[in-house]
Amino acid sequence: MQACRFQLHCPQPLLKHPTTTPPIPKDSGLLFRQKLLYLQSLNINPHKALNLNPSLRSTPLSSLIYLERSLSSVDLSRPSIGRILDMCPLLLTSDPLPPINFLLHEVSLPFPHLPLSLTRCPRLLVASVPTQLRPTLLFLTSLGLVLNSHTTLLLVSDVENTLKPKINFLQSLGFDEPEVNRMVVRSPGLLTLSVENNLRPKAEFFLEEMEGDLEELKRFPQYFSFSLEKKIKPRHRALVEYGFKLPLSKMLKISDGEFNARLIEMRLQRVHKR
Repeated sequence: MQACRFQLHCPQPLLKHPTTTPPIPKDSGLLFRQKLLYLQSLNINPHKALNLNPSLRSTPLSSLIYLERSLSSVDLSRPSIGRILDMCPLLLTSDPLPPINFLLHEVSLPFPHLPLSLTRCPRLLVASVPTQLRPTLLFLTSLGLVLNSHTTLLLVSDVENTLKPKINFLQSLGFDEPEVNRMVVRSPGLLTLSVENNLRPKAEFFLEEMEGDLEELKRFPQYFSFSLEKKIKPRHRALVEYGFKLPLSKMLKISDGEFNARLIEMRLQRVHKR
């Protein structure tokens, strides 16, 4: 493991092509078939990979093997490497070292957490450090977020077109900037939700039909992560039907069975009081 860490800290590129040109085989078609078989051995769809990354056609097999070894050096298993490369074929002709070093040194992601971070969001490995990852990190840290293996996927979001509109929408509800920042820190998933398809309809339901108080949303911003149709609406209406009210956290965080049991218990308590 120590050798691996040293390699990642080394300023030399992790992926290096041979300094000498490999001999051209007599049968170039055979070499191409070997490359396709190698991709298939990783459970990568070669036709999809070639369509999405035409440069792969001229990439030597040795470079692909070196790429696999490089990714395995950060404790990614071979099946995980195959899934990542199949999901993100551009990585087959990219150098993963700059994003990996960025995650380790600038995000300060612990080395053992790298595999989870990369499998959750393979796009991290093909994102530009200076134009995408670093500016987004600066924006997220300005909100007070400390990224971990579950939230590094936010780094591939566009600040101006994706992240800021969500912040602006929350402020439009009546929260000030510090309040929104605290909500995002408590529930980073807010930044993954669509304004039009998620945040707005849930806010409207909470404020209009539930006649809720913004203070409760401040305390429980996770409200926005629950399904409006499958959980929020039916549970709220079940409570209204019997004249009950619960805090958002108690209404939503429990399972359907626990919610139904609690509803029955509340009804029984009302009968006993009579």
